[in-house]
Amino acid sequence: MTGKNCALFIFRRDLRIADNTGLLFAVQNFQKVLTSFIFTPEQVDNSNEFRSDRCLQFMLDCLEDLSADISKNGGKLNLFYGNVGEIVRKLIEDQKVNAIIVNRDFTQFSIERDKIIEKVCLENLIEFKSFDDLLLNAPETTLKPNTKEPYTVFTPFYKNASNFKVPEPVDNVKFGNFSSEKIKFAIDDEKEFFAKLIPKRFEQAKGGRQECLKTLADMSKFKKYSEDRDFLAKQGTTRLSAHLKFTTCSPREIYYAATKQLGSNAAPLTRQLYWRDFYTQIALFFPKVFRENFREKYNKLLWGDDEHFKLWCEGKTGFPIVDAGMRELNETGYMHNRARMITASFLVKDLHIDWRLGEKYFARHLIDYDPCVNNGNWQWAASTGCDPQPYFRIFNPWLQSAKFDPDCEYIKRYVSELKDVAPPKIHKWYMEENRKNFKAYPAPIVDHWKESKNAIERFKAC
Repeated sequence: MTGKNCALFIFRRDLRIADNTGLLFAVQNFQKVLTSFIFTPEQVDNSNEFRSDRCLQFMLDCLEDLSADISKNGGKLNLFYGNVGEIVRKLIEDQKVNAIIVNRDFTQFSIERDKIIEKVCLENLIEFKSFDDLLLNAPETTLKPNTKEPYTVFTPFYKNASNFKVPEPVDNVKFGNFSSEKIKFAIDDEKEFFAKLIPKRFEQAKGGRQECLKTLADMSKFKKYSEDRDFLAKQGTTRLSAHLKFTTCSPREIYYAATKQLGSNAAPLTRQLYWRDFYTQIALFFPKVFRENFREKYNKLLWGDDEHFKLWCEGKTGFPIVDAGMRELNETGYMHNRARMITASFLVKDLHIDWRLGEKYFARHLIDYDPCVNNGNWQWAASTGCDPQPYFRIFNPWLQSAKFDPDCEYIKRYVSELKDVAPPKIHKWYMEENRKNFKAYPAPIVDHWKESKNAIERFKAC
């Protein structure tokens, strides 16, 4: 440890003390480390059109868990609400801070936020340091070797990125220099503040590192991940996506837990971590994706009506597999990945509704909302993004349900109106004789085959 006196570490999407790159630098190079988290109005107030209450509740769980870990190591996590620049400036003056340390995030909001912090640091002649911690490797590391441009197709990105060793997680760190001071202008009553943010808690998965570690300890149960992950009624996926949003365990910890426990069977699972890196890199180098189509020629597409959008949101389209997915989302804050692909394709290709409406709806309801990944997946499904599903390959909801929910276990779990209907009839609900005299559940609102042809013609015309 050097003679540097005091560093302020600001947690954002790195809600853990273990294997935390920026935090490790702080504790190894400063005599005292203040730990903090700043709630900004732009993110947590109701004015944020993309605010997800479920995601926010999960984050609050993570903060409680983080606070407990810091307390066990003799420190105090101070929480603040307000303008980032003003809070940072006040902390520098009040605590005689010598440096501010963060881990990078890659949305435009995050980049602008760091510019504000860096400007305040320059004005006060102190250090500002940001570290790469969110991804398996820094996005600049995995650019095209010759041109240093970002990849826009996943397979070559994956091939190149796989050549770089994923850093081993750092453990056995002693956190003996956390500040235990309760800062006077920090949030005073944290429980009351949390209750105001989320007045009525949801029944949903609990956040926090301890919950994530339970899954990592038992990764061996996913040895058939490649076979099971698409079957909607099976518990074939890790459900670590919300933990990855806030990295309660680092992606490095997840990567090595998978490779050590699964061996040669780990690749299909760890590949998903590279998809996360890929979409994050796209968002960093092509920020326009948050406003428009990555493939600009599709900006000419005209989109459909609000009435069908409302039925899609409510899970009342008459397509059982689509409605089951949307109801799972509305009831739990989670949706199986296969269902996400089916519902997204249906919105864009069958209902001809702007993918951005679907993206925002998912953002407002998902427990695991990650702007970069959500955007990447939506533009993939809409055929407007980089390396997308080709526009002429359209998910057939009837075939998808028959293949990935053959016994309709998933469908009946969420579409209870169909609990007494035989699976063969559900998989062909478009046939009038299968729903004759059945009033409890609607007929399909569109003809899939007709609208698929319509979608192909619309995309082809661009």
